[in-house]
Amino acid sequence: MIRDVKTQIMRYNIRLYLQPAFLICAVVLATAGAGMSIAIKSFGVYLRKEPLPLKKSLDLLNENDLASYKVISKLKIENEEIVRALGTEDYIQWILEDTDAAANGPVKKCMLFITYYQLPDRVPHVPEECYAGGGFQRLASDSVTLEINNNAGFERKIRGKYLVFGSTRANLWQKGGKFPVLYLFKVNGDYAASREEARIALNKNLFRKSSYFCKVELVFNQTLIPPNKEQAVKASEKLLGVILPILETKHWPDWEK
Repeated sequence: MIRDVKTQIMRYNIRLYLQPAFLICAVVLATAGAGMSIAIKSFGVYLRKEPLPLKKSLDLLNENDLASYKVISKLKIENEEIVRALGTEDYIQWILEDTDAAANGPVKKCMLFITYYQLPDRVPHVPEECYAGGGFQRLASDSVTLEINNNAGFERKIRGKYLVFGSTRANLWQKGGKFPVLYLFKVNGDYAASREEARIALNKNLFRKSSYFCKVELVFNQTLIPPNKEQAVKASEKLLGVILPILETKHWPDWEK
């Protein structure tokens, strides 16, 4: 009796798999899979990217090329969990001093934080998330257009993100209770102003073997009065006019080649 029931069930299952609707679906899926594989091979579509290293490590950035900026200190992240969360070991975190600025000026000092990703599968945390996770409150957020002209042939209009954070904790970077942050991305040869733009730029290059992106972040120090938006943007334009040509010519990959 049990054997007869099992036999009937098997016959029913066989008839089910031989139904025209099932057979059509199976053929379509198999054809689609084969077609995708053929398309990838024939048209040079790359779903898995290869690493694209820097021309030269960020650690080898020459301090003598920084014009009026003096390196006060070079910071390294000691906590391994933070480095893993950062998603890369290709980074520099330098405290710079603008020797042209007034001694107690609000933009006299700046933290330059550059992170590079040679095999990006995601765009990691942005300052909005990092500082919020550190207990800071975001007080302002705005898109800005930076007009960079360093009088040496480097002229760019680059969009970036301007933020202001506040905290009740007093330390080197929050003496005035709040501080501005400005950041932008370089993605596969183009600049991007936000994480969303960076993701779009990464995903649109299916015909390239490699892909990369880099985040450039500026955090301005202040005395009792923090820099306002105009001061922070102007100081950013000046510093980026120095650092971006160096990165483009000596460190970032030559995307056109």
